[in-house]
Amino acid sequence: MDPHYSGQDAVRCTACETALAPMYCEVCHIDLCKDCAEKHISDKSKVHRIVSLKQFLATPKCSDHQNKQCELHCEQCDVPICSQCVISKNHKHHGFVDIMENCQKKQEVLKKDLEEFEKGIYPRYQEAASNIPQQKAYRSKNSQKLKTTIQNHGDMLHQEIDSIIQEMQSKIDDNDAQYLALSDKREKEIKRNISQISEIILNLKRLLESGNVNIVSKYKSRNQEFRMLPPIPNVAIPNFQPQTINREQLLKQFGALTHLSKEVDEEEYKEEEEEYISIFKGTKLFSERRPLLDVPKLITDLDTGYEYLIGVSCLSDEKIWTSGRDKNLKLYNLSGELLKSVQTKSGNSPKDIAVTHSGDLVYTDRDDRTINIVSNSQVQTLIKLLGWKPFGVCSTTSHDILVSMQSDDGKESKIVRYSGSTEKQIIQWDEQGHPLYSNRHYFKYLCESGNLDICVADNGANAVVVVSAVGKLRFRYTGNPSNPREVFLPYDITTDSQNRILIAETIYSNIHLVDKDGHFLRYIDKCGLQFPWGLCVDSRDNLFVAEQYSVKVKKIQYYQ
Repeated sequence: MDPHYSGQDAVRCTACETALAPMYCEVCHIDLCKDCAEKHISDKSKVHRIVSLKQFLATPKCSDHQNKQCELHCEQCDVPICSQCVISKNHKHHGFVDIMENCQKKQEVLKKDLEEFEKGIYPRYQEAASNIPQQKAYRSKNSQKLKTTIQNHGDMLHQEIDSIIQEMQSKIDDNDAQYLALSDKREKEIKRNISQISEIILNLKRLLESGNVNIVSKYKSRNQEFRMLPPIPNVAIPNFQPQTINREQLLKQFGALTHLSKEVDEEEYKEEEEEYISIFKGTKLFSERRPLLDVPKLITDLDTGYEYLIGVSCLSDEKIWTSGRDKNLKLYNLSGELLKSVQTKSGNSPKDIAVTHSGDLVYTDRDDRTINIVSNSQVQTLIKLLGWKPFGVCSTTSHDILVSMQSDDGKESKIVRYSGSTEKQIIQWDEQGHPLYSNRHYFKYLCESGNLDICVADNGANAVVVVSAVGKLRFRYTGNPSNPREVFLPYDITTDSQNRILIAETIYSNIHLVDKDGHFLRYIDKCGLQFPWGLCVDSRDNLFVAEQYSVKVKKIQYYQ
């Protein structure tokens, strides 16, 4: 602001010196009241430029020409300039706009920035701040459970070692008892013979001294009877050969801690932030990291031979497990060759399948109330439920498994996290104590996203329910808002490396592609899909789709 005006409550007209001056002549550099402004502009001897004094005071002084007010804005230099600057060499061939027009544009930018802060950035920070206490509480509770589990496991190991020690000591005692019993028996026999031999020696000496022909002629030798000594026990002495105590082997035998916390790498944090997409009024403020194909491309398909095909899960980029409405689990390569076929343990058809990080296959048996694991073609029951029936199953980045299940009476549904066969977490209620999931006997497939969100395709609720790793509700996706149908019926669900969610909508023969915050991106529906049910993606983000009635698995590319 011009120092001439600083600290003044009111500006008087330069011409009449009495009235207040709301106007200003930028040519003559005088303050004017309304009456004097009309007289002043009627002076045709030179061109006058009358503006609002408020506007004049709001515009900055030119830094290069101090007596000039900035009227323009240089687009190349992004600075306010005066009319004299336009002809200077500093701004030669530059583009200019009116300073008030530039101010209006900047105000639009300010509004957009404010909107992003209020609707995007600030809520995310609030959510992050609210999640931290829950995560800390969950971490503390989980760590206590972990310590108890380790202690119990250690106690079991101690019991086994104590049992081994006791068993070995008992064997030594038994061996000693057998040896002592045999030794005592031999000792008594030898002492008895010694007594007899002593008596024979005494009798022989008497016989020799007597010289009695009659008795001597009747003598019978007994030497042969005693020449062979009774067998003396020669039992091998037991020996203990201790093995070298190998700490590494003990750790492998005992178990290992996985996914311990590490300091967040700054580059990883920046990459994660780059993935953030905000959508306001249908306009994306940030571009996606991987561009999508205009039309998804069918790469290959293979026939599975089921009557009805339901599930598919990638063992690798070249091999896939499949399941249908029968007892057989089949492993195929992408050439369509059947590599392996395994029957379920109960003979029932599996409800869902998933490949673990170790390469084993887990499946749920709703009728048998079990979660089972297939390893090297051998089927073992991992978990047997009481009062609950399992449905969906998926493997997590922490090597746990997540299982969706419903109570036998059909009144409750929940998600349970297992480490091996040990229950670690239950997700069932929102912060108001309301059920997160429908209690209807419908499909509830699930998956874990790369950001650790847990996504459940709740067919009975006509929604995909997404919660954070600690079970806090993030959002519900109920279909494409710009193309609403009467119902949204999600079936299987999976996520890709961009944390985007793919949802099969079987009855409409399409797949929804949704970003990690629940915003609809597009349909995958122009590649010959027919009643898609099961979904999975490989390490290159190729989509595998199990079609229910054609019983084909189709490999689809949807990224460039």
